[in-house]
Amino acid sequence: MYVHPAVDPAAWRALERAAARLYAVVLNVADGPGDRPDPAFGTAADRLRAAGVPLLGYVDTAYGRRPARAVVADIRRHRRWYRVDGVFLDQVAARAALLPRYRRLITAARLLGARTAVLNPGTHPDPGYARLADLLVTFEGRFDAYRTSEVPAWTAAHPPRRFCHLVYAVPEGSDGLVARTARRRGAAVHYAVPGAGHNPWRSAPADIEVDGHAEDGDGTEERDGMESQGEGT
Repeated sequence: MYVHPAVDPAAWRALERAAARLYAVVLNVADGPGDRPDPAFGTAADRLRAAGVPLLGYVDTAYGRRPARAVVADIRRHRRWYRVDGVFLDQVAARAALLPRYRRLITAARLLGARTAVLNPGTHPDPGYARLADLLVTFEGRFDAYRTSEVPAWTAAHPPRRFCHLVYAVPEGSDGLVARTARRRGAAVHYAVPGAGHNPWRSAPADIEVDGHAEDGDGTEERDGMESQGEGT
């Protein structure tokens, strides 16, 4: 859910209350850590950390086109300014040819103190990417596409905790279906939101309570949800 804490503080409070169900919260200040520390994000990060939620710093890799030095600089800022626990590398390439590049980026992140590395190609990449990341996002897209998407056989060689599905434009009452589908396809982590359009992640999952209101799912949602918070992508 890409929203600044000063714009929608209730959404951030909801994450604190849902801490036990979350895999992590992704901090995305301005398509990355921004040019300077944001006090509102710093306070929100402290509150989430106190609630026991792991924090991941959002970093765009532009499908391998962004200079490694710029990527590492963003990781360093996230660690220094917001004390994130790990990194969420977005727009990750899927080709085997770029595996060495991402291996170096993850090594650099770990040397900077990142305990968790998430890669988001948004699709099933070359199987080698599953051996690099702690968590691999193998689907990012609309609910209607998710229902008919397929899972390659190689994913069965890895435990479900290594895979994540990000689904948007989820119809009312269908979040439980997303949870069951993710589980059936071998992904222990998922995130389902009703939002659509240019920035679908501006909305919270239907079953996370915001301002005392929440839509009830069917009780099948895994505790390993993933939340993304920031100003926009």
